[in-house]
Amino acid sequence: MPFTHLPNASSLIFPSNQTVGIYRSSKGVFAVSTLILLFSLITTLSSPSLLPRRVERRTLCNVAMSDMNQNPTVFQKAANQLHLSSSLSQDVYARYGGVQPALHQRHFNYSNAGLQRCQATQDLSLITSNASPVFVQAPQEKGLAAFATDFLMGGVSAAVSKTAAAPIERVKLLIQNQDEMLKAGRLSEPYKGIGDCFGRTIKEEGFGSLWRGNTANVIRYFPTQALNFAFKDYFKRLFNFKKDRDGYWKWFAGNLASGGAAGASSLFFVYSLDYARTRLANDNKAAKKGGERQFNGLVDVYKKTLKSDGIAGLYRGFNISCVGIIVYRGLYFGMYDSLKPVLLTGNLQDSFFASFGLGWLITNGAGLASYPIDTVRRRMMMTSGEAVKYKSSLDAFSQIVKNEGPKSLFKGAGANILRAVAGAGVLAGYDKLQVIVFGKKYGSGGA
Repeated sequence: MPFTHLPNASSLIFPSNQTVGIYRSSKGVFAVSTLILLFSLITTLSSPSLLPRRVERRTLCNVAMSDMNQNPTVFQKAANQLHLSSSLSQDVYARYGGVQPALHQRHFNYSNAGLQRCQATQDLSLITSNASPVFVQAPQEKGLAAFATDFLMGGVSAAVSKTAAAPIERVKLLIQNQDEMLKAGRLSEPYKGIGDCFGRTIKEEGFGSLWRGNTANVIRYFPTQALNFAFKDYFKRLFNFKKDRDGYWKWFAGNLASGGAAGASSLFFVYSLDYARTRLANDNKAAKKGGERQFNGLVDVYKKTLKSDGIAGLYRGFNISCVGIIVYRGLYFGMYDSLKPVLLTGNLQDSFFASFGLGWLITNGAGLASYPIDTVRRRMMMTSGEAVKYKSSLDAFSQIVKNEGPKSLFKGAGANILRAVAGAGVLAGYDKLQVIVFGKKYGSGGA
């Protein structure tokens, strides 16, 4: 279905039978979007990275290049096998923060280690930031106009990839949180699978409802990228460990610490948008009398949540989300460093497909292993405004396992895999289109 025929943003957020409410809420959404965008640009432009330090930056870049050539890390060796420059990305890892690498596949909102291209002018930080001591070219060297162009074009890329994968994303969230919806009386019966969820959603709510909550997801790109850019240099300097100089375990610990700190810092500012997106996507009207929804749009989510639960309602599940950053990064780097020397040997060492396959395997493995954390945090989000809430993330985990079984923690994982494939494929095509039309690829929409 061509993007030109997709429903407009307002029709995806608000019920079509409330004309006046749509008008008022749309003004609120526009206001929120404008404020967030202004905040993003102010934060970015005030970053120390934009100060005129051209000589220092060039020196650091040269040092990084020299160090990279003399003492390449495992990731750099793997990346040197690749010759692609397209950015394959999707949502998540926005919620955990981090400037995206030049080429990656974001799966379960994370990056693919098998697709990292090592260049001094590209950010090689995996998942959040600061994974390696490689310095990127400062935006000041390109000029503010060029940076703004990349920033805005990256937003377009994000909008394209997220909008294309939004139907699968909503199905994933519906399946993942269906037990909370059943308890709240907002779902008549459990979904039998991905196909059943798609069919019932279209039948009961219309085709356009598959994009419900996508606007909040797209808006989130701008503050996330701006905050990541502002935080990355600080934490890079704070945890500047090198594997060859400081040893593997110190580098590994510093990697987890820097990633967790940068991710949590960015996450703090954009978490409420992820909360709003989750509530809108799970606002099923199938079991409601008269087909009414709980929320009338993005602004309405904020209003009702603040009224019933206060600020805490917007940040329910935040702590376990921060833990998820550390857990995923530990699994991701640990698995890659352990498996690559064993599996990629002999003829496979220089094989693109072998490196790609290993990165894909590790991304899926780490994502599946940490998926229960995502389930717990989203299930906690769903209790804001409800009479009965989980006491903590540990209480949520124990109750879910006790009452529904361990399998419930992995509901929606299959749809998540499909979502990653769809988002990556569309964004790869969009990047290729940019090269054909403009002669270059602008900033990626990886957040």
